[in-house]
Amino acid sequence: MRQLADALRLSTEERDTLLAAAAGASVVEDAATPVPRQLPAPPGEFVGRHGELAALDKAVGAATAVVAASGGGGIGKTWTVLHWAHRNLAEFPDGQLFVDLRGFDPGGTPVRPATAVRGFLDALGVKPAGVPAGEDAQTALYRTLVADKRMLVVLDNARDAAQVVPLLPGGRGCTVLVTSRDRLAGLVTAHGAVPLALGQLEEHEAWDVLAARLGRDRLAAEPDAVADLLRCCAGLPLALAVVAARAELRAGVLLSTLAAELRDVPTRLEALDAGDPASSVHAALSWTYGALDADQAGTFALLGLAPGAEIGLAAAASLVAAAEPDVITTLRALERVSLVEQCAPRRYRMHDLVRLFAADRARTGFSAELREAALRRLADHYLHTAHAADRLLEPHRHVVELTQPAPGAHPHSPADTAAAMTWFADEHTNVLAAQRIAAAQGRRHAVWQFAWSLNTFQSRRGLAHDRLAVWRAALGAAASLAGPKPLMRVHRLLGYACAALGHHEEAISNLRQSVDLAEQEGDLAEQGRAYMTLARAWEMRGDARRAREHALQALHIFQALERPVWQAEALNSVGWLAACLGEHETARDHCQAAFALYREHHERDGEADASDSLGYIAHQTGHHDEAVGHYQHALALFHDIGHTHTAVDTLERLGHPYAALGQRDQAWNVWSEALAIYRTQQRTTDAQRVQAALDRLDADAES
Repeated sequence: MRQLADALRLSTEERDTLLAAAAGASVVEDAATPVPRQLPAPPGEFVGRHGELAALDKAVGAATAVVAASGGGGIGKTWTVLHWAHRNLAEFPDGQLFVDLRGFDPGGTPVRPATAVRGFLDALGVKPAGVPAGEDAQTALYRTLVADKRMLVVLDNARDAAQVVPLLPGGRGCTVLVTSRDRLAGLVTAHGAVPLALGQLEEHEAWDVLAARLGRDRLAAEPDAVADLLRCCAGLPLALAVVAARAELRAGVLLSTLAAELRDVPTRLEALDAGDPASSVHAALSWTYGALDADQAGTFALLGLAPGAEIGLAAAASLVAAAEPDVITTLRALERVSLVEQCAPRRYRMHDLVRLFAADRARTGFSAELREAALRRLADHYLHTAHAADRLLEPHRHVVELTQPAPGAHPHSPADTAAAMTWFADEHTNVLAAQRIAAAQGRRHAVWQFAWSLNTFQSRRGLAHDRLAVWRAALGAAASLAGPKPLMRVHRLLGYACAALGHHEEAISNLRQSVDLAEQEGDLAEQGRAYMTLARAWEMRGDARRAREHALQALHIFQALERPVWQAEALNSVGWLAACLGEHETARDHCQAAFALYREHHERDGEADASDSLGYIAHQTGHHDEAVGHYQHALALFHDIGHTHTAVDTLERLGHPYAALGQRDQAWNVWSEALAIYRTQQRTTDAQRVQAALDRLDADAES
């Protein structure tokens, strides 16, 4: 249970033990390969659960790969598993992975196994360029990376066995600890998981929890009141933590007074007496909530409306329409009584049951109009900040005019492109949820503008499925808007999203509709962008000749509009496609012109693309030294701007002029590197092609 991880304190002896274990584990860390350390902070003064800890020792000692810890909400599953994990860090020298699967997330959506796998790949050091596109391939890569390693994988808060199975490593070297409210019978039956059911704490263990926080003398002074508190908490760790926090904050108040306050709410007592964990937590939270001041109570309730597992400070300030310094003060007060947890600097989360309780407080304490207004402020924060971040990443896109944010919303502009990418990485899931909020509120303009603002980030990170989903949602919204401009843009970018995933018919259909709408409106800029996207779609489909026709149409339009960066993009596309068709002189002229325009306007990613095209043309026409220079320049730029996915194609092409020049070692090195990256990306056809080139290099050396 996360609240106890922060709320309870380690003893000096236990802290020293854990630090020693961590130091022992780090000795075997390979400096060249990240060793993930994803476990949340260890619990503080951990008491009880001796039987469960012994069962974990026995199961892992017997080399059992999977343990399924089950129990009701607030029973302390995560609390127990994290305590055991930190106590046994030295047993897992290759690292620890952790993910909250949000299986019982109130008002939210459980984490897809593919999303969890993607997070694991990041933790294991796989760069975005090395992540394969397909979900099955990503899972296979994850299992490859952890095969035969001594790692701990903690899958917290699983919905069911179906959510867990795709995340199980293939080998027996890893230990997997799963927590869930479900007993995960399917996992036990089909995968040999050892079941570990957690029940209520024994009375003496619950007493020890309170004693660790309040001191034995204070409990001994009021034994009857303590007995009442223990009985009402019913051995639930979360309820005990809230009781202890409440007593700490009111140090001068008798425990009998706290016990009387709990007894004064018959429904709470009934729930606690019934032993229902969810109801018991609700009861404990109710009287804790009642002690909050007005600002704290209002903030707590509105936080329950926010989608996603966590929320940043700026978003929370928009949600409650308050200044950030005031919100920080309030959140600190809520954190002290275990109602929120600061999971990272300026980022907060609630236990799922706490958030459910908070949402109920919002429904009973705020009118529907006030709740809708809070969610609109939150959505506007995400929309306007995402739009500002996107403008930093791609300043040459069309400017989309947003309406003014709702009063009380506090969007911000990231400082630079690095900050923009970081913000998107932190908030991507929340921005997706904000698009759904806008849709539920009937804000059709905001729905497609969310998709627009996400597009660059999703493209750079290879989030093709998410990109397709947001653009399909955008199409449904834009179809009913007055005026064709949003719809033509949505059709264009939805078409590209479809093409990237191989949905070629749907891609071409959407792109043709974009062209038709732009022509009807006489919007040359949109026509040019649509033709440019059609060129990419036909190239992805394997028809370079038809792709070039569309690229030429885009070029003529951009020249007429005097848009130099767009013109450079079309020039390079025409040149590349001409080179693919064997028309090398035409190709060189166009790509050189593109290169000059890109450099003039300081567009480094475009300059890299054009340099790569020129390298290909030079090699095809026998100018191998020139080709090496172009490719090396492109590689330097690609790596500098982080486009490593594109860089591997350039790396493979670099091997060909090296081989033609007789520079066998250089060719071998770049092809070997490209082969390793292609295999990491699960790009089988590309890997086979490079392997064949290496085989030919070996054969030539032997002849």
